[in-house]
Amino acid sequence: MVKMEVQSLDCASFRSLLQGDGSACLVLDCRSFFSYNSSHIPGSTNVRFSTIVRRRARGGLGLEHIVPNEEARGRLLAGGFAAVVFLDERSAELEQVKKESTLMLAVSALCREPCGASVFLLRGGFEAFSSQFPEMCTKPSPPQGLCLPLSAGCPPGSAESGCSSCGTPLYDQGGPVEILPFLYLGSAYHASRKDMLDALGITALINVSANCPNHFEGHYQYKSIPVEDNHKADISSWFNEAIDFIDSVKSTGGRVFVHCQAGISRSATICLAYLMRTNRVKLDEAFEFVKQRRSIISPNFSFMGQLLQFESQVLAPSSCSAEAGSPARGKTGTVFTFPVSIPVHSTASPLTFLHSPITTSPSC
Repeated sequence: MVKMEVQSLDCASFRSLLQGDGSACLVLDCRSFFSYNSSHIPGSTNVRFSTIVRRRARGGLGLEHIVPNEEARGRLLAGGFAAVVFLDERSAELEQVKKESTLMLAVSALCREPCGASVFLLRGGFEAFSSQFPEMCTKPSPPQGLCLPLSAGCPPGSAESGCSSCGTPLYDQGGPVEILPFLYLGSAYHASRKDMLDALGITALINVSANCPNHFEGHYQYKSIPVEDNHKADISSWFNEAIDFIDSVKSTGGRVFVHCQAGISRSATICLAYLMRTNRVKLDEAFEFVKQRRSIISPNFSFMGQLLQFESQVLAPSSCSAEAGSPARGKTGTVFTFPVSIPVHSTASPLTFLHSPITTSPSC
């Protein structure tokens, strides 16, 4: 039961609140991960609940679910915020919000905890605010990538010409794409181009293959994940190591480039696992997010199954999070139920056969 009043806040008043002492205002954005990353209010926190969390909590979500940052949560409970502002995509009044929506569950969770802050709902949501005050929001922009001239031979700054990854098949066109500001995805050919890596500020690479070479071990930090792109490969056993490696590079201000041979199946799987664990998002949402940036991604059928198993573990309530390691595998392999389809990006690509997430892709 909601125990405190939730007031309606118009966009102009919200802008004034942010322009005043913005640090005294906690903004909780209840939109999807994809929408939030496309554009949001700087300093806001994205609130998301997985299906498993919703089901197990049975309406009794705790404050740790809506404010996962321990420091911010402590400050909130200590009365350090004068105002808490909730927003979704476009809701005008709280009465219009569905009971089972993320926004209503988050409001209910906060209002059960005495925090001394005034609680508001932004009238019209992010859609209205971004329309009236676009300068107060991050600007939607294409993901940062790199496009350098490609040639049949090995250009300056690339590995030796004897390497088979120096050709230019369709999946090597362009360059690495930005998944997150510190995480990039691409192919083995891109990994052989030191000029590309340096231009993007790459400091470490994850080589998700059994036989693609690490060309510049004297210049970058490397993590090797020696798996093949086939239905027998256990890539999930490497998820935790890969995630820890990416986070360790991120914590020092570095950038990680993840690649396999084609940048389609194995390396994409690692990036998906990272997004799912660190941002607590479902597989289909993470898949669409990555596919918007590199449209030809297509983890093989087995990898998708392992990711689905991983999803059921990492999205479990916090009481079960300790068990959210790599999926356990029996002697006969991972058991999973595979969905009929996963949403894919509609952008046309020469590799139309790779658009389905269950097709196998070129391997090293």
